[in-house]
Amino acid sequence: MVFAGPSAVLFLLGAWLAFTYPLTRARHAEAGAETARLVRDSGGVMTTMVCDLGDPEGARAWVDGAVADHGRIDIVYNNASAARFGSIADLSIEDWRFTIRNELDLVFLTTKFAWPHLAKQGGAIINVASTAGWQGSRGNGTIAHNATKGGVIAMTRQMALEGAPLGIRANSISPGFIITPGTRAFVENPTVRAQLTASIPLGRPGEPEDVVGMAAFLASDEAAFITGADIIIDGGTTAC
Repeated sequence: MVFAGPSAVLFLLGAWLAFTYPLTRARHAEAGAETARLVRDSGGVMTTMVCDLGDPEGARAWVDGAVADHGRIDIVYNNASAARFGSIADLSIEDWRFTIRNELDLVFLTTKFAWPHLAKQGGAIINVASTAGWQGSRGNGTIAHNATKGGVIAMTRQMALEGAPLGIRANSISPGFIITPGTRAFVENPTVRAQLTASIPLGRPGEPEDVVGMAAFLASDEAAFITGADIIIDGGTTAC
């Protein structure tokens, strides 16, 4: 399959979608346009916007644009992120702050500005964390990524408590290794793929559908009594 972004996969899984999709870098515009085309061709409604969600005004503009285009916000799916890696000794302060800004700050900012709109009628927040929020990684220099994803999991629980009286549910998803455009090169290398799958009890890397299938469920009325949870999607890796 061709991964065209979580939005397209959510639609193809049966969700009726009307949403604004953030393009955190101008170079993502072409991919975003293709995702929008797939969604529209399937009967959905989608707009895209180039914005910096780590900047308060950028996050505010994205939320305001979504409301202007669609009239309301029912679901916030915080999936955008960008990390830099290095050991504790080698990671620069700049790279630490970059990762905090682009994996943790933006989750808070988009949720903060969407909150008043969700509070009008209730809704759902799905934050994409990672198994890095639950465990370290030997020799891979993930200290900043560990910090942000652990923070996303903890922040989601607080969102759930503050949102409950308003009818807002908040949950997080912690994927393990998922095949995406950014990771495909690893699995196309037979040696690397064998090393990866050896550590996964189910014997394969995850696919985008494995993640967004759960996201679609958490956004639906079928998950009406689920809030404050983190769902690990890693083929059993963290059970080892």
